[in-house]
Amino acid sequence: MDDDPMTLMRRQMVQIIAAHTLFAQEHIGKELLAGRVMDAMGKVPRHEFVPVEIKPYAYADQPLPIGCDKTISQPFIVALMTDLLDIQPEDRVLEVGTGLGYQAAVLAELAGTVYTVEIVEELGEQADERLGRLGYGNIVRRIGNGYQGWPEHAPFDKIIVAAASELLPAPLIGQLKPGGRMVAPTGLPEAQKLLLVEKSPEGKTTIKEILPVRFALLEEGD
Repeated sequence: MDDDPMTLMRRQMVQIIAAHTLFAQEHIGKELLAGRVMDAMGKVPRHEFVPVEIKPYAYADQPLPIGCDKTISQPFIVALMTDLLDIQPEDRVLEVGTGLGYQAAVLAELAGTVYTVEIVEELGEQADERLGRLGYGNIVRRIGNGYQGWPEHAPFDKIIVAAASELLPAPLIGQLKPGGRMVAPTGLPEAQKLLLVEKSPEGKTTIKEILPVRFALLEEGD
């Protein structure tokens, strides 16, 4: 049914994302996010990727707790990070930090294949169940430390990191294809910036600051 409450709230969320984008245009350099990104945001049922007790708040434009001291990102940030990647239908995308699977689902609406890594086993298992139940067959999932990327499936056309580190993770830069893009929050906890990393066809890396953000910290090591 098209006019159920969750559908109506999702439409309203998309409108709020559009308004937020307009207000943030000085930082992000555009008034509108790509239409296909907004379509994906309007399609993926965010309420299926939050704990049942906070489903009524699923479409609020704010981060929400998902357990294990982790959060699901603010919808505007999910949309913005997705837009910055400029995902193409044939792209192979690596996501670091699955959470309960919402960002992966949005990516899967746009990409050929999404590879997603979650370090917290409990969250990864829940994400597996949620994504499977919703029929996302182009998402490859595993439990592990995403700081090291996923060498077996590298290189990737696009990489998205859902946790912050003081410096851009070198293993991830190494797994980004020439011509690829990576979006990652980076910096000290009180001074994080969302960064867009672009690798030229010749392999030269350029970095652009987009806007201030606040993410949980990425766990480093093996």
